[in-house]
This record gives sequence, structure tokens and C-alpha cells, in this order.
Amino acid sequence: MSQKPIIGLMLGDVTGIGPEVAVKLLADSSAHEQARILVVGDLRVLEVGMSDSKIQLTVNVVENVDEIDWSKPGIQMLDLKNIDPAVIPRGETSIESGRLTGETLKVMTDLVHDGKIDAVCFAPLNKGALNKGGWKYRDEHEMFAKWNGHEGYYGEVNLIKLFCTFRVTSHVSLRQAVDLVIPERIEGALRLAHETMRGLGKANPRIGVAALNPHNGEGGLFGSEEIEIIRPTLERLRQENLPCEGPFPSDTVFLKARAGDFDAVVIMYHDQGQIATKLLGFSEGVTLTGGLKTLYTTPSHGTAYDIVGKGVANVGAMKRAFDVIANLATARKNQ
Repeated sequence: MSQKPIIGLMLGDVTGIGPEVAVKLLADSSAHEQARILVVGDLRVLEVGMSDSKIQLTVNVVENVDEIDWSKPGIQMLDLKNIDPAVIPRGETSIESGRLTGETLKVMTDLVHDGKIDAVCFAPLNKGALNKGGWKYRDEHEMFAKWNGHEGYYGEVNLIKLFCTFRVTSHVSLRQAVDLVIPERIEGALRLAHETMRGLGKANPRIGVAALNPHNGEGGLFGSEEIEIIRPTLERLRQENLPCEGPFPSDTVFLKARAGDFDAVVIMYHDQGQIATKLLGFSEGVTLTGGLKTLYTTPSHGTAYDIVGKGVANVGAMKRAFDVIANLATARKNQ
């Protein structure tokens, strides 16, 4: 049997373009060369994706992972029989679909913990629907951390072809974010950056760190966080053989990264990095939940309700999300 990792693929929120881009990924032979793929969800949702994309797949359905015969040609699917697309309106937020999306992701996380699959890749979901559907977390990353019993630092990672970003703070208000820029979180983001980039094949990653304030604080004129918190933390970490450069003003650090000076940038707050990554790589952006024992990736874009059912959804970010998780899962298996 192949020793390639087994990646669980979740079809996303059925109200959006998730089923379509998932089918387009499954139709790409290069994905199957990287890993064994197990679709986890409802066969009826997969059929919606085939209808949207006008792609017909051969599907081998099982009700238990242990029944899978990987030698069979076609797509392997664990049918949970839990989502009926006929009763869920598409192109709009559905609380019930959010509940079921979370339910499916929980099943997949348990499969990883049981050693049945190696990682989870999921098509776009609706965070609001997930929350209103009963999964009362700020975002899926907090939910995943809870399911993994994680304590300590974890974070959302955003990847485009030009560079990756790692966050000191994430889904909190800007007012709260400033107070959360502390040495422990800066160190957590930087250590996660090194670990993740090495998993992606960068043996000696070059990592830049963004400042918090305009003009790097302008020597304390626009704020003292760079002087009192960020710079001393980076100097200490460099002495501990954790290479990094900065802090740099956030209006120039991404120019350096785009020019190839850095493989990754540690950012202080959400939009500081998201504006840059979405501007430079929206159709290829990937979100990774970093720091947990379970690997999760998804496209950085959303459910795209305006194009649902039109068959025009771009598979680029979905394919890139799969490439990233296949590489990381392979690296873990080889450790």
C-alpha cells in the first residue's frame, strides 16, 4: 500500500462554491499523485458539486473508513448522510448548514485522532453560519484548538506563492490587538513560522517581522511598542538561534517580501497582513491553522454566494490548499 498521507477532504458549506471547487480539485490527477484523498461528507453534496462543475466522478462510497479499498479506481468517500441539499437554500447563509459543516469537521478531526486520516483540507465555509449553528467560537481556528485539547500558542497562517504571514494577534478588535502584542505571542508566531516553513521545504527560512506602529514608531514619536516590546523580543530570540529580521514598517516589509528578501512575515494584527496577501494572491491564498497536532488548510477566500451554481469558481486556491497540506502531512510522516 502507498505510504502517501491520507488527506480528508471536506466539501465546504453546501450554500457556497465549496462543492464545486472540491470536485474540480478531485478531477485533477496531480492531487492524487501527492496523497490519498478521502472525501468526508454527504454524497448528495458531492453530486451538487458535480452538477455545478459539470464534471462527473466515479465515486466509491463506504460507511466506515476501514472498508476503503484504495486499489479501486475512482474517488473514495465516507458518506455521513447528514446533509440534504434539497432542504438548504443556496447562495445565502444557512444556520442549519453551518451546524452540519461543523459536525462534519468534528468527525474528520476525530478520524485524525484515531489515526484513520492524516490531515483535513476543507473547501470554503461561512464563519457566521458556523457560529450561529451552535459552534460558539470566534473562528474555526479556536474551534480546532479546543477539539485538539491545545494549550499555548496557535495561529492562523496565510500563504500565497510570494510569501507567508504569521499572526501575533488575529480575530480580535484592533483595540484589543494592541494590548495582545506581548513577547510570548511574538515568540509563538516566530517559532510557528520557522516550523511551518521548514515543513514546506525551506530549511533556513528568512523571516521578517512587521512593526506595530506607523514608521516603526518613528523612534517613539508614534508609539513605544517597537522599543519596549518588539525589538527586545527579537534580539533575545536571535540570541537563542531563532533567525529573524526587523521590526520593519508594515508599509515596506511586504515590498521586501515580494522582492524575495523574506519567505515569511510575522504580522502584529489581522488586516496588516491580510490586505497584502489578498491584494497579491487572492485566487491562490491558503489559510492554515498552525501549531496544533492536527493539520487543517482551506482556501483563504469565502463562499462566494454571487457565483454559486454558475460553474465559474476558480479552483486555484483550493488546489494550493491541498498542495500545502499534502506537503506538510508528508513531512510529518517522514519525521
